[in-house]
Amino acid sequence: MIRTLDVIFSLIGLVLGAPILVLLVLIGLIDSGSPIFRQERVGKHKQPFTLVKFRTMRKGTASVATHLASSSSITFFGRFLRRTKLDELPQLWNVLTGDMSLVGPRPGLYNQEQLTLCRDAMDVYSVRPGITGLAQVKEIDMSTPQLLAKTDAEMIENMNVKNYFRYLILTISGRGSGDRISRKP
Repeated sequence: MIRTLDVIFSLIGLVLGAPILVLLVLIGLIDSGSPIFRQERVGKHKQPFTLVKFRTMRKGTASVATHLASSSSITFFGRFLRRTKLDELPQLWNVLTGDMSLVGPRPGLYNQEQLTLCRDAMDVYSVRPGITGLAQVKEIDMSTPQLLAKTDAEMIENMNVKNYFRYLILTISGRGSGDRISRKP
């Protein structure tokens, strides 16, 4: 049932959001010269997939977890995209293709070894990663791998259609801020 909802909502989002997506691509071209960001992430059963997002950091920024990145690497337009969560819109494509769900554990990077170990121990990789979930609405980010893995496992154990809609509504209404950026220059 949840996969069906993912397909329906991501397709609707991509079709209705197409004008916004085009506008954000054009602004991103001006801001960074390369508006789309692709990065290999850890997917279901620890299989790699390519996550797509709008670029919020300067080209050439090291591929590290967001909480380890410097705030000085974020572009002017990137700050707006992160604040409004519009940088996540291209991930609707990942949802449509089946790499992700709208609701699930946020996909980590392969170089986040501690997070991968913690999630593996709690069987978090048994489900598709998601754009949002319990950890996001509770503002738990990847800087606390054990707490994040525990929260992800709790969400998976209690996942149902009601909670699926609950996490989506909380996210759309502005709950959760996503991964925090380091304040160091």
